[in-house]
Amino acid sequence: MLPEKMKAVLDIGETIAVEFKRCGNGVGEDTYQTVCSFLNRFGGDIYLGVEDDGTVYGIPRNAASDTVKNFIKMISNPDIINPTIYLSPEILEFEGKVIIHIHIPPSSEVHSYKKVIYDRVDDADVKITATGQIAQMYIRKQKIYTEKKIYPYVTDDHLRLDMLPRLRQMAVNRYQAHPWENLSDTELLQSACLIGEDLETGQKGYNLAAVMLLGRDDVIKNVCPTHRTDALLRKVNTDRYDDRLIVETNLIESYERLLAFAEKHLWDKFYLEGDARISLRNAIAREMLVNTLMHREFTSSYVAKFVIEKDKMTVSNANRAERSGMITPDDFEPNPKNPIIAAFFRNIGLADELGSGVRNLFKYGKRYSGADPQIIDGDIFKIIVPLDDSYSFDAETDKVQVKNNDCTLNCTINCTLMEKEILEYLHENPTATQAMVASAISKSLRTIKTEMSVLQEKGLLNREGSRKNGRWIVKQ
Repeated sequence: MLPEKMKAVLDIGETIAVEFKRCGNGVGEDTYQTVCSFLNRFGGDIYLGVEDDGTVYGIPRNAASDTVKNFIKMISNPDIINPTIYLSPEILEFEGKVIIHIHIPPSSEVHSYKKVIYDRVDDADVKITATGQIAQMYIRKQKIYTEKKIYPYVTDDHLRLDMLPRLRQMAVNRYQAHPWENLSDTELLQSACLIGEDLETGQKGYNLAAVMLLGRDDVIKNVCPTHRTDALLRKVNTDRYDDRLIVETNLIESYERLLAFAEKHLWDKFYLEGDARISLRNAIAREMLVNTLMHREFTSSYVAKFVIEKDKMTVSNANRAERSGMITPDDFEPNPKNPIIAAFFRNIGLADELGSGVRNLFKYGKRYSGADPQIIDGDIFKIIVPLDDSYSFDAETDKVQVKNNDCTLNCTINCTLMEKEILEYLHENPTATQAMVASAISKSLRTIKTEMSVLQEKGLLNREGSRKNGRWIVKQ
């Protein structure tokens, strides 16, 4: 966040969508109450380390990383926030003090904190206890998302419940001690919000999200007859196609079949991230395909497409847009079109936190073809990734220009883009901790420690002073 924007937020003060918390003794109950109320209203932003009057008090620098970890652990506990959510706090520095920024998107669910529902009224978090108020909240949210439509006559026999053991294992493999591990099938479905109640009509049962994720093919065809993804290869015969795959099954198996189509027809170029090889092809295809499957508007008759051509590949799907135009990493607001389906994909490890898809597409797309992708929001959502079979990121020499206090140093080295990002960040923030670097460039602390050690070995980075009060020196 730019200092000017942060200053403007502080000057305006607390509003219906902005809350300040000092957190002198850690994250308190009132912070989680605000998280709950923002989820139930229009979303908002919480700033930890700031007094109610906008005075920046700050979080102890050495405690910021642990504060973030404890916060994430708490909101992932269904006994605290229910249904659980995934948020990605950001550690910021403003006028020499550390602040933690938490962005909370609006949710399609009604959330509770320790079994109490909170709503946001002006700049206050208010307990909601009256049955009528709670019912109105459910009705308001259910009208927004078609995935919540109840199908009271859909039974277990209409679903592929045989898939649940595999999906449960996928969740456990991705997240140690995942709550699904010890849940029965019914409890898992309830935990994933695939069983619901329409408080306007009184209908109870499986919702559209359950049908799209786990439904038998004939049931999906009956409920959503236009559901289809048309995968085409157009490299030689551009008027028709060289290969075609029509996918009309549930979303989980749709992803697997479409990824296999991508693996069949796209080069898997060599690429190292740190000392580990990453499949650029799979990383890009995963983000494109997961996005088109979990964010599409199922009530539209538009047939989703995945097209691989000689110079580009494109996914397109029907969309319920809140804006129109190009999306970039610096100008987008994560907004799940089908939050229940998106959460299910995250639980089984096929998707990450909101907003990571855009960052990954730009990051890996540039490495794969040497050019940035295009993401176009509108009634038809499109992702276009350029293709260039002759381009190899591994063969490129990256020129890094680094400035220090004395001179401008031009060093031409075989370094990764991650190393460049670390150098540039540390040049601008020489007193930053490794945890702050990890947060700034969206990498794990373990990865950052490894990469910074490599940069020190290359002679591009040096540490001066003590561990607590020292600074990083970027040099040639």
